[in-house]
Amino acid sequence: MAKQAPQSDPAQDAPRVSAPQHAAAGLPAVGHSLRMAAEQMGARRTLATLRKVNQPDGFDCPGCAWPEPGKTHAAEFCENGAKAVAEEATERRITAEFFAAHPVAELAGRSGYWLGQQGRLTQPMLLDEGATHYVPVSWDAAFDIVAEELRALDTPDGAAFYTSGRTSNEAAFAYQLFARRLGTNNLPDCSNMCHESSGSALTETLGIGKGSVSLKDLYQADLIIVAGQNPGTNHPRMLSALERAKRAGATIVSVNPLPEAGLERFKNPQNARGLVGHGTKLTDLFLQIRLGGDLALFRALNQLVLKQDGGVDRAFVEEHCHGFEEFAAEARTTDRAEVLAATGLPWEQIEELGRLVLSSKKIIVCWAMGLTQHKHSVPTIREVVNFLLLRGNVGRPGAGVCPVRGHSNVQGDRTMGIFERPSAAFLDALGREFGFEPPREHGLDAVDTIRAMRDGRVGVFFAMGGNFVAATPDTGVTEAAMRRCRLTVHVSTKLNRSHVVTGARALILPTLGRTDRDVTAKGAQFVSVEDSMGQVHSSRGGLRPPAPGLLSEVAIVCRLARATLGPQDSVPWEEFADDYDGLRDRIARVVPGFDDFNDRVRRPGGFTLPHGPRDSRTFPTATGRANFTVNPLTAPEVPAGRLLLQTLRSHDQYNTTVYGLDDRYRGITGGRRVVLVNPADAAELGLAEGEYVDLVGEWKDGVERRAPHFRVVHYPVARGGAAAYYPETNVLVPLDSTADISNTPTSKAVVIRFEPDTGEH
Repeated sequence: MAKQAPQSDPAQDAPRVSAPQHAAAGLPAVGHSLRMAAEQMGARRTLATLRKVNQPDGFDCPGCAWPEPGKTHAAEFCENGAKAVAEEATERRITAEFFAAHPVAELAGRSGYWLGQQGRLTQPMLLDEGATHYVPVSWDAAFDIVAEELRALDTPDGAAFYTSGRTSNEAAFAYQLFARRLGTNNLPDCSNMCHESSGSALTETLGIGKGSVSLKDLYQADLIIVAGQNPGTNHPRMLSALERAKRAGATIVSVNPLPEAGLERFKNPQNARGLVGHGTKLTDLFLQIRLGGDLALFRALNQLVLKQDGGVDRAFVEEHCHGFEEFAAEARTTDRAEVLAATGLPWEQIEELGRLVLSSKKIIVCWAMGLTQHKHSVPTIREVVNFLLLRGNVGRPGAGVCPVRGHSNVQGDRTMGIFERPSAAFLDALGREFGFEPPREHGLDAVDTIRAMRDGRVGVFFAMGGNFVAATPDTGVTEAAMRRCRLTVHVSTKLNRSHVVTGARALILPTLGRTDRDVTAKGAQFVSVEDSMGQVHSSRGGLRPPAPGLLSEVAIVCRLARATLGPQDSVPWEEFADDYDGLRDRIARVVPGFDDFNDRVRRPGGFTLPHGPRDSRTFPTATGRANFTVNPLTAPEVPAGRLLLQTLRSHDQYNTTVYGLDDRYRGITGGRRVVLVNPADAAELGLAEGEYVDLVGEWKDGVERRAPHFRVVHYPVARGGAAAYYPETNVLVPLDSTADISNTPTSKAVVIRFEPDTGEH
């Protein structure tokens, strides 16, 4: 029997602190997974559901985008995957009675953790203008409300259509088609806030904004560098791949401002060695780099390679690359003192990594948001590409770029056209297939959408999944912007902060989740997703939906499109809603690489999308070659008496979804309002262990941004830096502090000072 949702709000409790751990997973992970799953689903439902996670005949985990191996294990999920499944497959329900008992103002005072614990949404709900409570509304009435507001706009660009990464390929394609039939490219998505810097850098240098490696490549690599990433919490199944690579002979280097338990030692719960033994030591060399120092590190490595006779793969560079001489001239001038100041590393350690590089023929660099959320993120990733190109480590088995994406289909959504700056080729193909002229003017990304809502240029905000208010920067500005809208709409499975920070009117449209059966008039349906390595496969839920009449994302989009565009619109929306094969046939004719989509996606394991740099060393860039780039050294400027804050996840968290209040590997339990500070920095600043402080952000606009009541935790963070959980600290990230080129918020580079606790929280 599942436990009832909490009525009090334990997220307000004070955190407790113990020593951080030095190994991940093992029996504690198994026990914690099963306990949390049983609390949400009950024992019988837990066993029936978890055995279908990431299986060829089952459903894709709604958590991370790490790919499945060719032969899946009977328990092909990690601890955080089990939590994600439990959250979605919970037996808890939110009905109209819940909303009648809780005014929106009260719900707005609850933590995101409490809201998420209340259960699955079961019927469409409307918050009318001036109302204090959500009330039930029919599906037809809900669609009419949205259609009425959309048609009343002066321009289609007065609407923004946001997408979270968990949306399926089929729903994403229908969604962008609807937006473009309406007449706008305002299609912001969660990539704008996470991996947009990766896409920008890789598109410019290699021609494709995706990773170039497969799981097989990881297993064949000589050297794997994991930079700015914590797979133990954010992508735990990656640890199994790293363990396999290590046992095949790979050397693993971790580059991170914090030591991470999962990269130190992995106790694989799928074998006896992990359950009762010491597990596998993963990291051979740990570089505890200062926040924002990765560009300087890779520049130094490139200088070392250039100085070594035979260090450069001349044949590859001459045949496949452009811009080498300009890059090399700049890299040779790299100043050691600048590198040491930016990285905080001893030169001997950089030289040690350089020796590993020069002795390795096959190198992979993996990264995540630790590299993508700085002002200079795009130049940093371009420098990573320079590093790999120098020794021919693109388009070679066991080598390449590996940006590790977050949500399970965030990469697929972009492939399907969820992009505010679509290519002309994509729009041409879409227009030919559906007989219309798509809008050509670039639309709004996530940050620009907030600015447009703030300034009154966007009046309708529609979100396909996600928790936009909690996921975005500058919380006060974002919430005020959302409240300026005429209508806010959220397609969701669970309650979250975005449902209680609303426009003049608001709708919550509940939808089927990955775990739910999807049956239409044409029979059982399935959807597809693309993982972080370009593999497309099917996903089929098997659970009874949490309420009768619940619609899939595809059905919601199609019914809304018909209600808005009218009966004269030529797109067969009704057919798409009933039979997803029809949608897939259209995708096959529009999106490159999806030929015979319906046939190939039904094969076990699905199919791999083409990738020119990986498959044939062809580079669809402006020069027709892989591009070396010149990236001047830069590092964040931090005034005396201040620290540079990075926002991060706890272990009981996935993006903005908080599963619990513990961060087991870091030794934090029972609360989230903590700030991790190096003991030496704490001593200089007079910050005692256990003291409570307010974090105050500093930026050039002079606006005070305050996150109150955080417990100071002395922790082995790299000097000059600090760390705290989001979304609690998103309030400190200025809306206009973004990465050059990608416009991604600089959530890993927030200058803060510490002030006495105001007592507010």
